[in-house]
Amino acid sequence: MAQARFSLLLALEIAIFRRPRPQIETELRVLIWRISNENPLWGAPRIHGELLKLGFEIAQSSVAKFMVKRRQPPSQGWRTFLRNHAPEIAAMDLFVVPTIGFDLLYAFVVVRLDRRELVWINVTANPTAEWVARQITETFPWDEAPHYMIRDRDRIYGTMSHVDCAPWGFGTSLPHRLHLGSDWYVSAPAT
Repeated sequence: MAQARFSLLLALEIAIFRRPRPQIETELRVLIWRISNENPLWGAPRIHGELLKLGFEIAQSSVAKFMVKRRQPPSQGWRTFLRNHAPEIAAMDLFVVPTIGFDLLYAFVVVRLDRRELVWINVTANPTAEWVARQITETFPWDEAPHYMIRDRDRIYGTMSHVDCAPWGFGTSLPHRLHLGSDWYVSAPAT
């Protein structure tokens, strides 16, 4: 008897409180598919936001369900970019080296990514933007300049590195982090 009442209450709860989800109209499904097809870099959160701006009430999970299914990424990944452009990329870093007498020296290092070879290293006690620019000009003669230079956001570079790197024409902006070797990490600027 008690089990029959429990079954009846459970059936009423399902009937009253758990109504089926409303069906998404065909026009909205086509719109989601079209937006995701025409904008391959947009994900479900972006398309969901655009649909909300247009006045459509739909869940982000429903948007993800009706998006175009892609088998491969829309563009090359970071690893592919490095494989394709490694001969054209160099990385520079300036870091502090404490001495045995508790003095601080500043080491400037330049590494080519294609063979992970150390191109240039120099040490100074008083680094300036002019000194860094001179190191760059001495590192790369006119015929050996890389297309891209990865650097971190140290203030020591100043505007001199941009000015002095202009004749070679290499840019300094790449994605945020790059693993160069066992212990070296260089983060690129977000410009």
